[in-house]
Amino acid sequence: MKVRRDVLRLALEIAKESYPNEFVALLTGKRKIIEELLFLPFDAGVSSAIIHMEMLPLGYRIYGTVHSHPSPSCKPSRADLDMFAKHGVVHIIVCYPFEWGCWGFYDKNGKEVKIEIVD
Repeated sequence: MKVRRDVLRLALEIAKESYPNEFVALLTGKRKIIEELLFLPFDAGVSSAIIHMEMLPLGYRIYGTVHSHPSPSCKPSRADLDMFAKHGVVHIIVCYPFEWGCWGFYDKNGKEVKIEIVD
């Protein structure tokens, strides 16, 4: 799996703008390259973000999720692991201070994985 550099930059920007609340979006793309963030309505606070999957339009390939942690820990919480298990195969957590490299990549079980960053 690969992720476009501009997708990570956008996720970090949105996390900064949402701080101290979390944000959540879906990861979509093609040919195993994450190319876009897909935003659905979501409820967010300082300790959670819940996405409304019932609003997902038909026809999107969902690779996984991205969300922010307003703390410096990118480690998945129990709620994160529950979300990971339900939505896709790869998940990105961006964490405070939302600078380049402040992220973790995880599989659906919460195990850290490597994802290539591409232009």
